[in-house]
Amino acid sequence: MTSLFDCFCDGKVVCADRDLAACDLPWNPHPIFPGVALKHLVTGRDTDGSFSLHLVRLDPGMAIGAHTHATSWELHQILEGRGSCRLGGRETAYEPGVGGVLPAGQEHSIQAGPEGLRLLAVFAPALL
Repeated sequence: MTSLFDCFCDGKVVCADRDLAACDLPWNPHPIFPGVALKHLVTGRDTDGSFSLHLVRLDPGMAIGAHTHATSWELHQILEGRGSCRLGGRETAYEPGVGGVLPAGQEHSIQAGPEGLRLLAVFAPALL
């Protein structure tokens, strides 16, 4: 059975003016956090800056350290793996089916468990 994460990786993004094959979009290493990669499915170019959509892959035991997004809200949908998110002094287990709502300007971090962590992240307004 194909996982939901694999469906997003191999699926397509339908925009008003074109379709994008997700499998043709590159994985980009996170510029700061090793062992973290992002696939930018939808960018601000596609939405006039309203939102962006990204697949995020954390290797086993890796982390996205404490950081903020000054003007963007962030929504996480956990697709595979296990880990945790620290937000506002509170730690929450991240596992498939969990959604995290992270307000703009709120410091947060994400830690992958021993099997890694895969999530879909939406930023409004767009991160990129």
